[in-house]
Amino acid sequence: MVQLRLPKNSRMTAGKTWPKPEGVTNLRKVQVYRWSPDDDKNPALDTYWVDMDTCGPMVLDVLIKIKNEIDPTLAFRRSCREGICGSCAMNIDGINTLACIYGADEVKGDIKIYPLPHMPVIRDLIPDLTHFYAQHASIMPWLETKTNRPAKEWRQSIEDRKKLDGLYECVMCASCSTSCPSYWWNGDKYLGPAALLHAYRWIIDSRDEATGERLDDLEDPFKLYRCHTIMNCAKTCPKGLNPAKAIASIKQMMVERTV
Repeated sequence: MVQLRLPKNSRMTAGKTWPKPEGVTNLRKVQVYRWSPDDDKNPALDTYWVDMDTCGPMVLDVLIKIKNEIDPTLAFRRSCREGICGSCAMNIDGINTLACIYGADEVKGDIKIYPLPHMPVIRDLIPDLTHFYAQHASIMPWLETKTNRPAKEWRQSIEDRKKLDGLYECVMCASCSTSCPSYWWNGDKYLGPAALLHAYRWIIDSRDEATGERLDDLEDPFKLYRCHTIMNCAKTCPKGLNPAKAIASIKQMMVERTV
């Protein structure tokens, strides 16, 4: 469980509208989902007014400015600010994306920010990803080999290496899985787009020697086959990846191994 460091006596007031700063001409209205397990109130939107002339261009910059200058009780995850770590995934203007690479000017009208949908919320914009990470761990996200370890490295041809393009770039932000209706309905048993994309990354790796075991583990009515090719995962991925294509490739391999 995430340990949140907040100022002493920082009781949250969900649903509050903060005052406009005076003498500012370039203001943006920002509405942020607020909820705390320490309060007995329902979730609500806090309304902030942000001076964009003194703020960075990304939505994450807006959130950092709010936390630093307006409301220190606001809680959210962030780390690299380069679209690499996946920490700041959230729902912005109805789109699951990374706040650090999503520009505030891409939002027309008020900026509305929510946590990733259909996930338990720890506080404010912080979803509980415990189950999501456990599903990722279940697909053995590592190189599994049976032959003796080579003296220097596991070699791979240029052609085989290219097969991993579009797979290894996933930053595990959970934007795709939390946009998938099949994952909303069967998230306890369906592995979801992110875990299955990673599964295919190792299945297709020419150096891996556990392809049969990996496919056997996915031969399940729910783990793999709950994907109905809705394509929300590919549409929302902030890295431009296509988990649905990877899932379809696994299904094809399942058919080919039985022929």
